[in-house]
Amino acid sequence: MSTSTTSDSEASAPNQAASDGPSAGQLIQRNVNSILKLEEAAKGERRRSDLVAEAIAGFCGSMTFVWVHVIWFGGWILLNLLPGIRHIDPFPFTFLTLVVSLEAIFLSTFILISQNHDTKISEKRNHLDLQINLLSEQENTTMLMMLQAIAEKVGADLSQHPHLEELRQETQPEKLAKELEKSEEIEK
Repeated sequence: MSTSTTSDSEASAPNQAASDGPSAGQLIQRNVNSILKLEEAAKGERRRSDLVAEAIAGFCGSMTFVWVHVIWFGGWILLNLLPGIRHIDPFPFTFLTLVVSLEAIFLSTFILISQNHDTKISEKRNHLDLQINLLSEQENTTMLMMLQAIAEKVGADLSQHPHLEELRQETQPEKLAKELEKSEEIEK
């Protein structure tokens, strides 16, 4: 039977230290709450006209909108084709065509306003993603440098990893952007 030189309280100390920090579920919830706050802030920046445009665009993208138009067009055509009733817009329904054309112009404008707002939010989100990715890359580079220093200190053979030195270099976003532009030009 072997005796241990560490007490039970010392053995549980690392586990206790690990449990003092937030759990994975708590971290996820914190991140979700942060994103929700950012989304709410972006929604709060909208003007009244943006809200109206978004509401109209939302309604136009619904099946209710489709059914309203089916009933409206069907009723209009029926009323202007039935015999014995005075026709306000006889075939070929020029007034109906005018109304539908005007509606299309306004609806496309409302949809574009709504999409422009969504694009601005998306651009902010993409910028935030880029910043987080660059920060993560910098952290990873630092960790690689630290791990390499530890490996050298303990005498580990790193020769089997020929790309290690290249991975330790800091990422240069400008250089990557130029490489992407070159590859896009080649594809064209």
